[in-house]
Amino acid sequence: MHSFNQTGRCFFLMLTFVLLCRGGYSQQAGQRQNNIFYYPDSTKVSDAYIQSQCRLDIYFPKNVKDFATIVWFHGGGITGGAKEIPRELMDKGVAVIGVGYRLSPKAKAPAYIEDAAAAVAWAFNHIEGFGGNKKLIFVSGHSAGGYLGTMITLDKSYLAKYNIDANKIAGLIPFSGQAISHFTIRKEQGIRDTQPIIDKYAPLYHVRGDAPPMLLITGDREMELLGRYEENAYLNRMMKLNGHKSTRLFELQGFDHGGMALPAFPLLLKEVNSLKMVILN
Repeated sequence: MHSFNQTGRCFFLMLTFVLLCRGGYSQQAGQRQNNIFYYPDSTKVSDAYIQSQCRLDIYFPKNVKDFATIVWFHGGGITGGAKEIPRELMDKGVAVIGVGYRLSPKAKAPAYIEDAAAAVAWAFNHIEGFGGNKKLIFVSGHSAGGYLGTMITLDKSYLAKYNIDANKIAGLIPFSGQAISHFTIRKEQGIRDTQPIIDKYAPLYHVRGDAPPMLLITGDREMELLGRYEENAYLNRMMKLNGHKSTRLFELQGFDHGGMALPAFPLLLKEVNSLKMVILN
């Protein structure tokens, strides 16, 4: 586990600003396409809620080939939020796919997990048409979004429905995602949010040694939501005990659950670029 003390925090914020503003990344504005329905055949989907929610936006580099792609799932406790392309990830030489998905209580588990898998499958099946490399598809998101990305990466059954091996994901980088069963899923089952459950809806239930590289990032353990740091610390440990060689955990001290995203974005971009070099060489 890695952490940042208060002095390191000041330096890190300065470094974050430099990376975001200058950082050597291309500043050329990318291209954007919005509201793409990501399930395979829209003509066969009559559900109006699926039609409205299950859409994505993509922002991708101009005149670039074989770029990496970050599939980004928004937060909001699986009860709120909307698809987004974080400004901190734009014009950094990567494509960003912002995913919308069904929300509770209108939808119940596993509907939104299935949506997440369908969106990642869309990326694998279509990114080359935008100039990207399907070997370089990374999964990320904040809070509920981090949970959804972790679930479809570790539980291979969701992507297997699309004949996609979850191990083909280049890397998983969730921001403050839940590792136990998500509290909204527990609420749907009448279980309080302070009662930890590890069932089939928990990433921890699906730990395995052959998963893609994982960088887990949380805020300060004393400032995070519920036990979010400790959940990720346990996931980190159990992945390693199952033989996984590339799971790491970063704790961003001094940052709460919402505030940890800003300093986490440069870590995400650094991880993408590092793994890209490994995969392509």
